[in-house]
Amino acid sequence: MSGLTRRQFIKIGAATAGAAAAGSGLVTRWWGLDDDPVHNPGTDGDRVVPTFCELCFWKCGVLAHVRDGRVTKITGNPAHPLSRGRLCPRGTGGTGLLYDPDRLKKPLMRRDKRGGEQVFEEVSWNEALDFTAQHLIGLKDKYGPEALALYSHGYGGSWFKHLMQAYGSKNIAAPSYAQCRGPREVAFQLTFGASLGSPEVLDLENSRVITLIGSHLGENMHNTQVQDFASAIDKGAQLIVVDPRFSTAAGKARYWLPIKPGTDIALLLAWMHVLINEGLYDREYVEKYAIGFDALREHVKDKTPEWAYTHTTIAPDVIVETARVMAGGRPASLVHPGRHVVWYGDDTQRSRAIAILNALLGSYARKGGIFVPSQLKLPKFPYKAYEHHPKAPPDTPKGSSYPLADETLAHGLCMATIPGTANYDIKGWLVYGTNLLMALPQPEEVKRAIQALDFMAVVDVLPAEITGWADVVLPEATYLERCDEIDNPPWKVPFAAVRQPVVEPMYDSKPGWWIAREIAQRLGLSDFFPWKDSLEYAIHRVHEAGYDCEQLRTTGVVLGKAKPTTIEDGLEPVFATPSGKIELFSQRIADAGFDPIPCFTPPEEPPSGQFRLLFGRAPTHTFARTTNNRMLGEIMSENELWVNATVVAELGLQHGEKVVAINQDGVRSQPIRLKATQRIRTDCVYMVHGFGHDAKGLTFARNRGADDARLVTRVKVDPLMGGTGMNVNFVRVEKA
Repeated sequence: MSGLTRRQFIKIGAATAGAAAAGSGLVTRWWGLDDDPVHNPGTDGDRVVPTFCELCFWKCGVLAHVRDGRVTKITGNPAHPLSRGRLCPRGTGGTGLLYDPDRLKKPLMRRDKRGGEQVFEEVSWNEALDFTAQHLIGLKDKYGPEALALYSHGYGGSWFKHLMQAYGSKNIAAPSYAQCRGPREVAFQLTFGASLGSPEVLDLENSRVITLIGSHLGENMHNTQVQDFASAIDKGAQLIVVDPRFSTAAGKARYWLPIKPGTDIALLLAWMHVLINEGLYDREYVEKYAIGFDALREHVKDKTPEWAYTHTTIAPDVIVETARVMAGGRPASLVHPGRHVVWYGDDTQRSRAIAILNALLGSYARKGGIFVPSQLKLPKFPYKAYEHHPKAPPDTPKGSSYPLADETLAHGLCMATIPGTANYDIKGWLVYGTNLLMALPQPEEVKRAIQALDFMAVVDVLPAEITGWADVVLPEATYLERCDEIDNPPWKVPFAAVRQPVVEPMYDSKPGWWIAREIAQRLGLSDFFPWKDSLEYAIHRVHEAGYDCEQLRTTGVVLGKAKPTTIEDGLEPVFATPSGKIELFSQRIADAGFDPIPCFTPPEEPPSGQFRLLFGRAPTHTFARTTNNRMLGEIMSENELWVNATVVAELGLQHGEKVVAINQDGVRSQPIRLKATQRIRTDCVYMVHGFGHDAKGLTFARNRGADDARLVTRVKVDPLMGGTGMNVNFVRVEKA
């Protein structure tokens, strides 16, 4: 059975999605929710093709069942270490993307002014590719190759990253860094000498205590984590949830701490105070592996639970009790580092505090904590060396710097496109698989940057908002119709997985490797694509690594030799920090001019009559990528605005009616259904991200719910690494 059991799903799934799913025969069949076992025939058709998913970044292994040239169902691949035979709702709904009637079908070229009525004409691939290459050659001749930037999200973006470097530009950015995970990666690198990667290296299954700080497991459906989360709960793990909203996970928790938004660092420092003051930290572990403990002890000396209470509104006795519960589970006591962590502009320091707390609990490189992964090595394809040595990316606006950023900043590249804001201007964008108008904050600034471009090309599957601003639109085949790079992420057991075509590309769409190679040929860069197709490319890498290509194509995955991942397994951890130790006090941060141990600064208060805007995800949707999916839309077709029921009554509003949210700058949301609930604090509101599309081509998703990105007109940039803190906007709520 490919789905989670009914009991597991109820334990971890969102209440609304779970209720809808249980009432749907179709979804019940996907997930195996029936009380009685249902025989799985193995296939609805004549063949089963293994590949891996693209409906989120987790890249779970799937089995696509095919009959008469059509995909009839998608199930989890039991041989794949990330799916283990099970899928989340999004993964099972992959055919909704493949057979979406709104898909981009042919190349399109703009026939009106950018920002106008969005008049496009269908053209041949030759015309679209010649047009693209002509403009890229013109950009390079006029401004230099660095004038071109690539925004990429999705595994197929690897072909375009290679194209960009062959072209001569390092201006390659993913919104997933500065708009999502970047502060966490930098913080853990500074503390332990290693980032957490993707998928995150968390041994949740063996945790005895799990602390979630704004992490919505069960709503944010990262498949392996949710499976492990359910397993830990089944085995009696204690759960502490810190969240202004009573999330699905909070409903399973021993403790729910409805913290005041923006005060997380105060709580984290107070927990450290209790652990140190009461001698509850892992003394032997800290003495052996860490430095800076004396400075940390002095730093948190006055960060008492009583002090934290004045900022967080969490009672001192609750802070003490939860700290003791954490300590009681160590070293299998995990403070979850989160994924989307760009909140208030102090995000690297908040993530640093989480890392330090994990160190005090002795959970790094420990069973039930954070494991140290290994990776199956695949030799790179023998490309010729890149010939151009490009300038550094201009993603740092004039007058400021982000000294600890280790990736290019998407928001920074966008702002650098506006003339006069950086040391050189970006004049062309290549956008792969990311709807920047909903992925980046300050959408009006994004439009301003686009209007300053000489040229923009978009490669996508759906006619998202960003395609309406492009000069040329290149329709890509879906992940079920194409081959991409072999996936070999660091994990408990090293593995390599293959993405291979399940069916032929529909309409006149093409795989990303083909599009990138065709552009390269027109740019005179054929030597950088010396293979016939992506299959030849993949076979070369797999053969050179000594693995069986036929096995990989048949099973979808090959496994390497397992190595110790925790101290309990016999691992001796190595910390790639300057000191070779866990750095509780960071000299690198001090040298950059910032606090070497996190300090708390009280957040800005909401203006009178306004509420802090918070947002997150739902089990069935990933960003805006799935909200046009009709199969997933049956479960959740629009988002709601969560407002405390007491506040709703005071405003004279009614549960279920349509309202609008108006932010501090006067920007109005689309109408959105009001959810009056006691499950959220009175000083904030919440909505699921990814709804409120206004793209004309998205006939299903258009005008459903509201777009939170429209309301994010202000950001607070993390001074250490440039992440855009987005939970700094406030709204008032009115009847629509």
